[in-house]
Amino acid sequence: MSKFNLGKKPWYKSIPHAVTMLFGIIILVTILTYILPAGAYERIVVDGRKSVVPDSYKVIQSTPIGLLDMFKAIPLGYKAAVEIIFIVLAGAIMFGFMEESKAVENAVGTLVKKLGLNNKNLIIVIMTFVYGFLGVAVGYENNIAMVPIAAVLSLALGGDLILAAGISVGAMTIGFGLSPINPYTVGTGHKIAELPMFSGALLRSTLCFSALCVMAYYNVRYFKKITKHPGKSLGKGLDDSGMSLSKPIQDYRISVTNWMIIFIFIIGLMVILYGVFNLNWYLNELSAVFLIIALLCGITSRMNATTMSETVLKAIAVAAPGAFMVGYATSIKVLMEMGNIGDTISYNLSMMLQGLPLYVSAISMSISQT
Repeated sequence: MSKFNLGKKPWYKSIPHAVTMLFGIIILVTILTYILPAGAYERIVVDGRKSVVPDSYKVIQSTPIGLLDMFKAIPLGYKAAVEIIFIVLAGAIMFGFMEESKAVENAVGTLVKKLGLNNKNLIIVIMTFVYGFLGVAVGYENNIAMVPIAAVLSLALGGDLILAAGISVGAMTIGFGLSPINPYTVGTGHKIAELPMFSGALLRSTLCFSALCVMAYYNVRYFKKITKHPGKSLGKGLDDSGMSLSKPIQDYRISVTNWMIIFIFIIGLMVILYGVFNLNWYLNELSAVFLIIALLCGITSRMNATTMSETVLKAIAVAAPGAFMVGYATSIKVLMEMGNIGDTISYNLSMMLQGLPLYVSAISMSISQT
């Protein structure tokens, strides 16, 4: 190693903390309310959802945000995001009960034992597609509770939390974004656009499958790299306590109680699928199902009331930072609404895209939303 690199921190350790970055964005948005003109689109309700009326943008009286209102937007952000915040907590509680029962650990350990340690790459590919299917069928926020399972699996295989994110979050994002049948994306979009429901399924299925193949390839590639060169792991320093397997692979087996808990979990997922597709369920209903699954897991595992209570609080403690960030980030959206600059930004971005070729416009639209 060069003497000039001694003691030099990795680049990613110089990145400000997420809380700091978000607060910086909050300040920036507040300043923008004094610079950008306020504006608004007219909106109408279509099938219970507010939709923008095209070509209805107009400039309105400016509503700059003061210091008190800037900080007031933070609790209002939590109020606006309460459903998402709670599903994060509910999913964590459910997984906490499954973890306490050892059902997840025993299932992952047994899976690895059955497929064999020589088939690690195959396991990564299979699980990438499993999580991709969850994104396709169920959605994104709805699968938050499934992410810790990928973490346990990744660590059991000798991977890290970045690999776990690729297997779970990466695959679910692809499945959700390219799903041919997802009710929240394709279903809602086709209703608004008055297109035949789930039309273009073959094209979207092809794109989704191809993208998941690429995701699986890069997951395996990254796994091989960190297996050969552990120092190249991007997950170094991340806290993975409580996620690693506690005994050798050959010692794992699934007990009757574990099977019952897994069965309860699968039935819960089936109920969620039915509710999403047939009863228009969304976050609150899914949170309720997560809590029911957690309670049934606790009863099946013969936990007493004290153990159940401690498991709930332990799970909430783990999920609290993520839940906090959801509400904190939502305060940015609230600020833009208070200052009436959200529509102004959208309008000016749309003006920039006008006149571009169709495909360039579509790609630019995706980039601008990012």
